[in-house]
Amino acid sequence: MTGRLPSGFTTRPELRGSFGMVAGTHWLAVASGMSILERGGNAFDAAAAAGFVLEVVEPHQNGPGGEAPMIGYSALEDEAFVVDGQGVAPAAATTQRFADLGLELVPGSGLLAACVPAALGAWFAVLERFGTLPLEEVMAPAIGYARHGFPVLPVLSRVLGEVAASWAEAWPTTSAHWLHHGVPAPSSRLRNEQLASTYERILAESRAGGPGRGQLEAARRAVYEGFVAEAIDAFVTAPVADELGVHAGLITGADLAAWRCGLEAPVRRAYRDVEILKTGPWGQGPVLLQQLGLLEGYDLAELSVSELVHVSTECAKLAMADREAFYGDPRRVEVPLEQLLGPAYCAERRRLVGEEASLELRPGEPGGRSPQLPSILARLGAGAPGALVDPLLVAGGTARLAAGAAAGQEQAGPRQPGSRRHPGEARLFAGDQRERDTCHLDVVDRFGNMVSATPSGGWLQASPTIPSLGFCLGTRAQMFWLEEGLANSIAPGKRPRTTLSPAMALRDGKPVLAFGTPGGDQQDQWTISLLVHHLDLGYDLQAAIDAANWHTNHLPSSFFPRHVALGELVVETSLGGEVLEDLRRRGHRLVESPPLSIGRVSAVGVDRHGFFCAGADPRTGQAYAAGR
Repeated sequence: MTGRLPSGFTTRPELRGSFGMVAGTHWLAVASGMSILERGGNAFDAAAAAGFVLEVVEPHQNGPGGEAPMIGYSALEDEAFVVDGQGVAPAAATTQRFADLGLELVPGSGLLAACVPAALGAWFAVLERFGTLPLEEVMAPAIGYARHGFPVLPVLSRVLGEVAASWAEAWPTTSAHWLHHGVPAPSSRLRNEQLASTYERILAESRAGGPGRGQLEAARRAVYEGFVAEAIDAFVTAPVADELGVHAGLITGADLAAWRCGLEAPVRRAYRDVEILKTGPWGQGPVLLQQLGLLEGYDLAELSVSELVHVSTECAKLAMADREAFYGDPRRVEVPLEQLLGPAYCAERRRLVGEEASLELRPGEPGGRSPQLPSILARLGAGAPGALVDPLLVAGGTARLAAGAAAGQEQAGPRQPGSRRHPGEARLFAGDQRERDTCHLDVVDRFGNMVSATPSGGWLQASPTIPSLGFCLGTRAQMFWLEEGLANSIAPGKRPRTTLSPAMALRDGKPVLAFGTPGGDQQDQWTISLLVHHLDLGYDLQAAIDAANWHTNHLPSSFFPRHVALGELVVETSLGGEVLEDLRRRGHRLVESPPLSIGRVSAVGVDRHGFFCAGADPRTGQAYAAGR
């Protein structure tokens, strides 16, 4: 038994039924989506309704200024597709512009890191193409919670409390918007009436599109060519504080007007008896497919618990190294995806998995292509006390721990570099970077449609609130590198290589599983655990979600200040003492975490009897699933 709770116990039942299922990271969003299904809406209507609610009730995890990549399956068109819900860098976002500012990293907060806000455009595009209900009905639950209030999550209260002092001086518009009655207590009522007014004005202007789906195009214009774009354009011209200085934004109304959400073909790879679908390499999704390509060479059901954790961790390290060397927006750079996912390359890479933990970041050479890692990894981690990363050597496309930095050696705490102008400057804003997380939701309906969506960004604690709109911009551009010539180098009109990673599985061409999780760089590690437990070990969805979890930090973080901890493995202690000791013996640098503390996975599916099923993570105490 691989980390399963005793006697087959699960924290909640796997839901089963024949009408429809919704699962996600907040119970109010899940209930709102389910109410749309009950009214006759389809999975796309329900997902959009849930997505709009998430923007209201989890403002520390996502917002209208962020992004919402999705994977969907339309029964009517009998086709799976990716929704390109990721905005692009502004026209002014060049490497030279950042060099002129004296920056080596994009800050993780403020206005400088904003890409085009894509979340609203993504939902409008989905509804226009696949939705059935009027936009007013789909947005009604979100407007209701924004206007009349929603219960404050404990984590939201904590975030607001941690940043209150910084906001009062640095971001007065944010302080005035969220803290005019002080820090809200957990479970108290919080309103965002300005956001409600923004939604209501979008609806009012959408009516100019006449009856039917034309209203969705009118709604899009209100955001990307109308009053929302105008408010953003005016607001970002005033410089605000971020971790690395005081900077104005680069984004303009023209950037918003030039962007439109589109649909793309998913990237696919077979695993066992299903086909897994992910976004292109502008997201990290293909690393899950690479991991599966490595793992398919093992009989996972025959491995011990420690062997399973070790093997999956080493495979994750190899896939993540390739992510750093090769992934980027395929519209702007050539990504050797066919080679990366090919059986020959996977077999070659699998031979690197040994009995001991690797302490190297080892990208491969797909198709003979030489890897290139950011040189800043070596320059920022030169071994000095307080270095950004563990002391690294970067040579020949491989990073490794330098001498004197062996596994298990205690390292100095990370500094916050990235600015030649302010080396070692202390972090401006209090709070934990991990609180800037993500949301996820999954829906399946009785018509045969399925959706997996991962809304994120536009975090209230990461960028100042725009008073007239009731929300802030995103900071996704922090995921770009500012060094020329890398796959993920910043450039105008380019998508950052994001961490957002919705997922779907097909069997015989029909959808059988939609799944995903928040978690940044961990998303495609936590869902590997779900798939292995569900597909290889036969657990139902809820049991697979409840199973003890783990992830590695053996990769450059996608988030400022781009920390990396080679060899570090975070494990839930419910794996058991013997397992943890064996992992230490293999050379993993363990960080122990309490039971049920790693992950926020949700999933919906269709079983072999044709019943719908769903599960949601008990971790954090807010994810839920509903269905009948």
